[in-house]
Amino acid sequence: MASTIPVKIEFTGGLEILFSHQRSHKIALPSSDPSTNQPANVGFLIDWLCKNLMKDPREDMFVLEGTVRPGILVLINDADWELEGQEAYELQAGDEVVFVSTLHGG
Repeated sequence: MASTIPVKIEFTGGLEILFSHQRSHKIALPSSDPSTNQPANVGFLIDWLCKNLMKDPREDMFVLEGTVRPGILVLINDADWELEGQEAYELQAGDEVVFVSTLHGG
């Protein structure tokens, strides 16, 4: 059995609607991306979330062109993901990744 990494995920700003109306999730993410055999990174996490945790068919409200859509802030352990390498950041056990929508519907 493949090893996993415990990661805490949070969705705020309305994104929780796409994930069973649940704001906080504790997941066991595979420790490596089976398609590349590379360590699990945030890019792999985003794809994994869409395939395994998202129950809403409106995936385009979360991702566009393989990454989070513009208007969604991503925090890794309370730091902007741009400071951590964005999708390339390799996840560690106990990391917390927060997705915050800054888009407001009307």
